[in-house]
Amino acid sequence: MHCNIPIFIPHLACPHACIFCNQRHISGQTKAPTIQEVKQTIGSYLSTIKEGSEVEVAFFGGSFTGIDIELQNKYLQAVQPYIKEGKVKSIRLSTRPDYINEEILLNLKQHNVLDIELGAQSLDNEVLFFSERGHRAEDVFKASEMIKNHGFKLGLQMMIGLPLDSKEKSINTAKTIVELGAKTTRIYPTLVIEQTFLAQLYREGKYSPLSIEEAVDWTKEVYKIFANSDVKVLRVGLHPSKDLISGAGYLAGPFHVSFFELVLSSIWRDRLLNINKIGQNMYVNPKDINYVIGYKSKNKDIIHNLSLNIKQTTKVKQGDFLVE
Repeated sequence: MHCNIPIFIPHLACPHACIFCNQRHISGQTKAPTIQEVKQTIGSYLSTIKEGSEVEVAFFGGSFTGIDIELQNKYLQAVQPYIKEGKVKSIRLSTRPDYINEEILLNLKQHNVLDIELGAQSLDNEVLFFSERGHRAEDVFKASEMIKNHGFKLGLQMMIGLPLDSKEKSINTAKTIVELGAKTTRIYPTLVIEQTFLAQLYREGKYSPLSIEEAVDWTKEVYKIFANSDVKVLRVGLHPSKDLISGAGYLAGPFHVSFFELVLSSIWRDRLLNINKIGQNMYVNPKDINYVIGYKSKNKDIIHNLSLNIKQTTKVKQGDFLVE
């Protein structure tokens, strides 16, 4: 069993104010944790994790490798005793592609970092420029190669629906992420968050976010690319923080607390629509049953019209199905 201990470090070392980003509203956290708080968080999580689990400490939020090296090492060193005791296996972190170099990677290697996720967001230079990311697609290519050459597992995060983005561009970004050899990814629909430049553009009528339906459609196609290429999708949609749920920081865009379920339900609906025989047994993995039926039973009409008898079996791999 794999368990993740998240340590959120908001905005530390972020050199650019990307037009979409306000991490206080997105995460609900306003300041970076102290070293003592990091240790307390790890200890608290470990007290609830079953013995024998594969545990990973994950530093998310800002650009970790851009933090002052002294503070960066203090965070990393805080985890080392747990690794030596066998309670934690490794460290995961997220950073910017332009904050990767040989010296940085060698330092991370010495501190038992295994997974490095880059916030690529898009691999279209026009989208990156207008989003004020401060880097180009070429920086992602270079950093990805260096990360792999040093033996780290590469993760590449992406966003859909940024200004000047399109469904085709998002699909091309996903395909390129696969080509770059990423082992993991995260897919985030763009939301309009208060106190961002994107919020200003939205109010001026210069930016229109995707609707929920559009975001589900785009994400569905991107997700299938990763699923068919054995790239593990770690997350779809932003974590529903208190500010997002309450609407305190959320202005517009495709936010839904069950967004991933909407995506998987849509994928299974497409599969059901392609079944052309009536009155058959359909075998699915138990972990897929809720998505087969659909969010709020949306797919039940197709199941009923086809007189399908849905049966659960662990003999069918998750994500697959058998009709006979």
